[in-house]
Amino acid sequence: MRAQVLHQPDQIDSNPLRLEEIEIPQPGSFDLLVKIVACGVCHTDLHVVEGELPEPHLPVIPGHEIVGSVVAIGEEVTGFQLGMRVGIPWLHETCGKCEFCLRGQENLCPYAHFTGYTTNGGYAEYALIRQDFAVPLPDTISDPHAAPLLCAGIVGYRSIRLSELQPGERIGFYGFGASAHICIQIAQYWGCETFVFTRSEEHQKHAAQLGAKWVGRAEDTPPNQMDRAIIFAPAGWIVPLALKHLRPAGTLCINAIHMSPIPEFPYSLLWQERILRTVANATRRDASELIELAAEIPIRTDISTFDLSEANTTLQRLKKGEITGAAVLVP
Repeated sequence: MRAQVLHQPDQIDSNPLRLEEIEIPQPGSFDLLVKIVACGVCHTDLHVVEGELPEPHLPVIPGHEIVGSVVAIGEEVTGFQLGMRVGIPWLHETCGKCEFCLRGQENLCPYAHFTGYTTNGGYAEYALIRQDFAVPLPDTISDPHAAPLLCAGIVGYRSIRLSELQPGERIGFYGFGASAHICIQIAQYWGCETFVFTRSEEHQKHAAQLGAKWVGRAEDTPPNQMDRAIIFAPAGWIVPLALKHLRPAGTLCINAIHMSPIPEFPYSLLWQERILRTVANATRRDASELIELAAEIPIRTDISTFDLSEANTTLQRLKKGEITGAAVLVP
């Protein structure tokens, strides 16, 4: 099969991914072999490729927003059949036995494996997934449009859930890429007022088209305080600005696996029971709830598709903020 392989992390401008011919993996007893028809391109892939996440399992095939059909199954697999459409998300496997797994916090499992980081991912023509971590997909969502839901959607949904957003509240989104353009549709469905902070005029326009009540830059002052806010941009300097516009007892979630340093800020910005929390990975519960909600709303992902051979240049465009909505590789 063809696959984009990372042998050594490097700045994306150096084109570190190599398009290679490698052996198709064979399923183990509890595995599904999935023929990939679409794989989303995520900021986490960029962090992996540029070496901002520690200890990737090298060489590795990036990509963790995978959509495809089951073409082979292990002898112990139950509940899946050949031809079924499934998604492969970031959370690839957990131990199921540690204190976090037993508490229902499998996203924090210290023994977890992650697709496209510690195990091979979807910048390829085939991929493996344990049956317990495959995500069944409804027929109502097309393959390329389903891809961004597998991380941008799932982790974005977890961010909304951890922010404790209530119907009718006001929420702010800092950064407006793949995840935020899905989250705004959930917020609108719940009757929430949305503020969007982004420097890109194209992204501001996109947010307004999706129903944002107000759009501006991170440095701007919104017309009202917010009940909740989510930071999608991996920029620590935004944290004090977001806290400044959060109401007492409001919640600020940081939806980033990697972030630049957060500057010192006065305690008054956090006082009055404001909550600052991070979002780490996601659970299978998040995945199933998001996919169900996506079909119910229905969520429409805005995508740009690229050939598998264009993985390096697609990541370069993502880094420069030149992708509106989500980028999807189609092998």
